[in-house]
Amino acid sequence: MAEQMKLEEATLSDTGKDDLDNIYLPHLMVIQEIAQETPDVKSMKLVFKDEEMQKNFSFRTGQFGEFTVFGVGESTFNICSSQTWRDHIECCFRKVGRVTKALWEMNEGDIIGFRGPYGNWYPVERMEGKNILFIAGGIALPPVRCMIWHALDLRDKFKDIAILYGARSVADLVFKRELEEWEKRDDVTVVTTVDPGGETPDWKGKIGFVPTVLKEMSPRSDNAIALVCGPPVMIKFTLPVLYGLGFAKEDIITSLENRMKCGVGKCGRCNVGNVYVCKDGPIFTAAQVELLPEEY
Repeated sequence: MAEQMKLEEATLSDTGKDDLDNIYLPHLMVIQEIAQETPDVKSMKLVFKDEEMQKNFSFRTGQFGEFTVFGVGESTFNICSSQTWRDHIECCFRKVGRVTKALWEMNEGDIIGFRGPYGNWYPVERMEGKNILFIAGGIALPPVRCMIWHALDLRDKFKDIAILYGARSVADLVFKRELEEWEKRDDVTVVTTVDPGGETPDWKGKIGFVPTVLKEMSPRSDNAIALVCGPPVMIKFTLPVLYGLGFAKEDIITSLENRMKCGVGKCGRCNVGNVYVCKDGPIFTAAQVELLPEEY
């Protein structure tokens, strides 16, 4: 704890002008709430320790940040809350590596670091007045959730809203309480599905892979935009279904957040061909993704 306090003191709270020019220096954030979404996934509600910073902070829906556990390192996550929420931001992560394991052990009231916001954002203005189809798989619901809440908070700006979300099993579905909340609304269509064998005796949703269930839904493509985020294999088999339904490649949007690294395009690890996902993305249309090298 003493070591963490020393590291925290080296952040923006007690720095001079020269330090403020350091693009890698994080702001302090307080963990206000923690929710365990699945056996290995947690979400966090965060507020800036500096009240003035909290008051002035803004971001665009779809952007991401670097979240720091002092003395351990930092990880890149999408800001999974909407820009319409001004009193906090939220993130969601799976416990898979050193940083996320350390973050998993933290408690409400603890301090972490934050850099951002980084990257581009969903083309909200272009989406207004259109039917929106959200498609997500597994831990990839958070990058779509931010736009779902944006659309629901500004419901009169959008036409029909449909959400298709799938996971390997019922236990792997994240934000279950919100899925139930959305299902109760009469202005949203929500379809949840789990892979065959992942259902429970009381499961009332669909059983099947996301592309298969999407084909069964057969959503209309006229005046519509689809937001797709999930494992690469899910996206690979979902895109042809959308094309078959009449969706244009320019009207299919995805987030390549699995490629994000330092946030500012300096380390080069987000590079795909001549694209730096941290700076040019993470939001791309299917038409743009198609131009990327096959390494992606």
